[in-house]
Amino acid sequence: MTDGRFAALVASVERPDAGAQRAAFELQDRLTKPAGSLGRLETIGAQLAAIARTCPPPVPEPVTIAVFAGDHGVVQAGVTPWPSEVTAQMVANFCAGGAAINVLGRHVRASVVVVDVGVAHPVPGPSLGLVRRNVARGTANLATGPAMTEDQVEAALNVGADIGTEAVANGARMLVTGDMGIGNTTPSAALIAALTSTSPRTVTGRGTGIDDEMLATKTTVIERALARLEPGAGPLTVAAEVGGLEIAALAGFIVAGAAARVPVIIDGVISVAAALLASAFAPAVPGYLVAGHRSVEPGAGVGLAFLGLSPVLDLELRLGEGSGAALAVPIVQAAAKILNEMATFGSAGVSDNKVPD
Repeated sequence: MTDGRFAALVASVERPDAGAQRAAFELQDRLTKPAGSLGRLETIGAQLAAIARTCPPPVPEPVTIAVFAGDHGVVQAGVTPWPSEVTAQMVANFCAGGAAINVLGRHVRASVVVVDVGVAHPVPGPSLGLVRRNVARGTANLATGPAMTEDQVEAALNVGADIGTEAVANGARMLVTGDMGIGNTTPSAALIAALTSTSPRTVTGRGTGIDDEMLATKTTVIERALARLEPGAGPLTVAAEVGGLEIAALAGFIVAGAAARVPVIIDGVISVAAALLASAFAPAVPGYLVAGHRSVEPGAGVGLAFLGLSPVLDLELRLGEGSGAALAVPIVQAAAKILNEMATFGSAGVSDNKVPD
């Protein structure tokens, strides 16, 4: 990559602190409960300690949810029944506060930032609060050639890096990934297949609910696009060939969170593709990631397994926007509060380090 804000952040990402993680597990064993009885909350709490490099870790709040929006030329190949105009219409809905992610953001007391990084059509209405960082009016059709130039990928990575860095500078102590883009499950599946060396047929799903014929078309498009990649192609090349502007921006956002040493909750298949891309640039990134939920899209499960992540929730979600990740916010925060607020056997005067089963 050329020098830039994203590249500087990549160079600064260090692995979380294993010592703080061990201290958190040791503290868990002294809390007034049977060992391991809080299950995944204990694992998440220890991860938060490792990320913060201190035990107990600070409660990760305030929270910023960033929804990156972009369009995809591959819709011309018949991979979705939805027109690209819907992306701009949904961006307007986000700005008006009427989408699911707005409702869930309010529910978990998180701020929602909406970023136009590649929307093809004018966003209707006043679109108050929209961050306009459009790199291009959508990608090219990956079915017939590269989706982007490498310069466009780098520009989108820098947009995401800027948004993440700014969120942390403004006080955010946890970041949440969101997306919007008609057709974006196609480049996401292509990226997941390429970055995990998995067959496109294994990772390609139905997205918004396409039929068998459209699924076959979608899979064939991805197979042919990936055939253009040379063996061993780097992440910048892979992203340019088959990626998306909002996916690249999400990767930049994720790296910014890791560089700032704050946890990042990732959402569904689009965010998983972005996390794989971010991790290809900065291998220590997975230590900062919490998988908010398990999307029904098959590529999401493949990508999470490759990253070594277990989802917090499994609610059969496939909406995107950051919806599943937002729902996981209070659970992640609860894991930190357990370590900060729960009594130890010693402080509670409970003898023999035992509590009733």
